[in-house]
Amino acid sequence: MSVEIIGVRFKDAGKVYYFSPNKQRVAVGAKVIVETARGVEMGEVVIANKSVDEDGVVRPLREIIRAANENDLAVAERNREREKEIMEVFSRKIDEHKLSMKPIEIDYTFDGSKILFYFTAESRVDFRELVKDLAGIYRTRIELRQIGVRDEAKMLGGLGICGRRFCCSSFLGEFQPVSIKMAKEQSLSLNPAKISGTCGRLMCCLKYEQVSYEELLKITPKTGAYVETAEGRGFVEEANILTGMLKVKLDKNRDIPAVIINKNDVKLLKDAQIKVNREEMAAFKELE
Repeated sequence: MSVEIIGVRFKDAGKVYYFSPNKQRVAVGAKVIVETARGVEMGEVVIANKSVDEDGVVRPLREIIRAANENDLAVAERNREREKEIMEVFSRKIDEHKLSMKPIEIDYTFDGSKILFYFTAESRVDFRELVKDLAGIYRTRIELRQIGVRDEAKMLGGLGICGRRFCCSSFLGEFQPVSIKMAKEQSLSLNPAKISGTCGRLMCCLKYEQVSYEELLKITPKTGAYVETAEGRGFVEEANILTGMLKVKLDKNRDIPAVIINKNDVKLLKDAQIKVNREEMAAFKELE
């Protein structure tokens, strides 16, 4: 059984949420007013009316309240300006309370029923007095959220080593798990400066080609594999996963340089495994 939905996003590169179009035809790019767990919000339609399997929808599926009008757009613009003012107060109050925390972003809900304060800190922070202070100023629901370095990069944005905007702040709706094993399987140098992003964690783009590497690894002898070649048996000293070329050290004469052979011209006798040892796990644990 299917149900009609539209997809709405509340941040430029935020998660997409499903809503019922409430019998309205809504185009991609349109602004709509919806009720969320945080209160009434304005979001942008990124998926137009479509039918999806009912099993893929989280119930209850809320209906959109209305398409945003000029007054709604004006309210949203005023809220964005208000956020800038609140950020200044937030920063000042952190200093006054002498708290070891860094303010990152303010999220003022469309209906003004709640203000979310995002911050980073190296450890847990007792901000109860700060919350009381802020609640006394704004007379509305206050929520402070401590976020990690990945979320900080997503909110603040910036340029990666590729020269483009951070993936997380430009199009990634949700973070995908990335591991040191991926870097090893892609034959990358385990140099933190080479494989980590500005946030200090492994680059999200390691995930993009991982499926292709996994498929290639199934048909390519790995470094350390034992193979049969036209010139005799030997072990793979180095394997280029993308080109399929192998450097094979022949058993019959270990003193001569390894020969370069295409993977299609060898017979795999015993494959090797790509593993992350304990030392590597310990050294790169903080990057994951």
